[in-house]
Amino acid sequence: MADEIPKTTSPPSDQVPQPTSENEHPAAPAAAAELEPLPLTETEAKEQEPLPPPPSLPEVTESEKEELPPPVAAVVETESGEKTQKEEPERKQIPRSLISFKEESNIVADLSDSERKALQELKQLVQEALNGHQFTSPKLQEAQEKAAAAAEAPPPISESETKPTHEPKIEENPLKEAEEVAKEATQLAVPPEEVSIWGVPLLKDDRSDVILLKFLRARDFKVKDAFTMLGNTIQWRKEFGIDALVDEDLGDDLEKVVFMHGYDREGHPVCYNVFGEFQNKELYQKTFLDEEKRTKFLRWRVQFLERSIRKLDFRPGGVCTIFQVNDLKNSPGPAKKELRIATKQALQLLQDNYPEFVAKQVFINAPWWHLALYTMINPFVTQRTKSKFVFARPGKSAETLFKYISPEHVPIQYGGLSVDYCDCNPEFTIADPVADVTVKAGTKQTVEIIIYEKCTIVWELRVVGWDVSYGTEFVPDTENGYIIIIQKATKMSPTDEPVVQNSFKVGELGKILLKIDNPTSKKKRLLYRFKIEPFEN
Repeated sequence: MADEIPKTTSPPSDQVPQPTSENEHPAAPAAAAELEPLPLTETEAKEQEPLPPPPSLPEVTESEKEELPPPVAAVVETESGEKTQKEEPERKQIPRSLISFKEESNIVADLSDSERKALQELKQLVQEALNGHQFTSPKLQEAQEKAAAAAEAPPPISESETKPTHEPKIEENPLKEAEEVAKEATQLAVPPEEVSIWGVPLLKDDRSDVILLKFLRARDFKVKDAFTMLGNTIQWRKEFGIDALVDEDLGDDLEKVVFMHGYDREGHPVCYNVFGEFQNKELYQKTFLDEEKRTKFLRWRVQFLERSIRKLDFRPGGVCTIFQVNDLKNSPGPAKKELRIATKQALQLLQDNYPEFVAKQVFINAPWWHLALYTMINPFVTQRTKSKFVFARPGKSAETLFKYISPEHVPIQYGGLSVDYCDCNPEFTIADPVADVTVKAGTKQTVEIIIYEKCTIVWELRVVGWDVSYGTEFVPDTENGYIIIIQKATKMSPTDEPVVQNSFKVGELGKILLKIDNPTSKKKRLLYRFKIEPFEN
């Protein structure tokens, strides 16, 4: 049973605390996009159940409606007594003020004149290649060219014309010759071939324009270079056996090394690459020990990427790139020759055959040696790719991720509130927005969740890195009520559970106080969210 202490002061029951102007805004959820989550491990997010509605409000007249308060509101109070109202975050809004990069449009109408011209020229080259089966049957293209050249050449002088006229002349059959010519023409008049890449047939609809723009941008809109790259990619996909590889079973040993989880603030699916998993010697040797194992790893990585890409939206204006997060914590480093060889092979292969699929490359927990490694691979990376790189040292990893990804989409292990997709049936999902509050160094912060209806309130909270004290109280509105200590103030260390979750049945009107005391010399990041459930006696 929660501790109770007499309440020293309380506002009149007919008055509601009025907050001042709003300074802090809760983080809103990232756009759900029309894509389903892209787990590299092929696990899928559970279906999100809608939040239960709060109890119905009493009927009021038109004149009273404006004065009726919301069922629940959160107020953040600083040590100085200043209050800031934080209403329950509005869903499905994407704050864009924090976005530090902007992708080019893949809508043809948005292109410049020179870019549209380059796209049309590339489409013409692709159509000619499809007509001549150049992508899949280059020999047929050569045969057609030879036939065309032969048709334009003058007929050769027959030997009979050089012989004396007194020799007997064999009459030719014009009808038979016409039939043979028609037969040869029919054999050469093959319909255009059909070529698909990432599930998109070339030149069949406007999705093809999005694909071709990727190759053009990878080659600075140099049409011939882009066409050559496209042809090489189609040939490589045929030799690598991509279509069969997508359905191949390569095991799940690497499901913790690379996985998909949530979306960034602009709706890009987020892919996490966790290099620290290779500290496991058994896993490392099983993956990189010899050339055969490295080849299998490369095939697994390509399969993972192919499955993810085929879930993207290649329609003009759709999300067709992936946000990459590379966790370098406890990474084996450049001293591991086998890992270095495999990484170089993968980078070259992906750069040559998967152009413009990265929205951003964020490296977190970057150690000192990573810059040296980056210097080594720098010559193999295009300038466009370099412009998408972001580096964050260990102490800034969560802060950096939050610039691009809402906390409800960031996994718990990286500072957010999102649990991995599992069978644990969590109270909250990525559909539930998170409020983000900065707790200044050496200050106390109080979050007031004001409740105007009987209900059960459920909340979860964390302070990234902890090293703060945390406690919770319920303060009723009645004059002679008692303050209920839901959780005594407790010092939370970095080794404690990263997230605290609690609930409280509210039988009378009042407010929940979430109290944070930050005695350190560094500012802290407070993340919390709550939901209201129907009151049950």
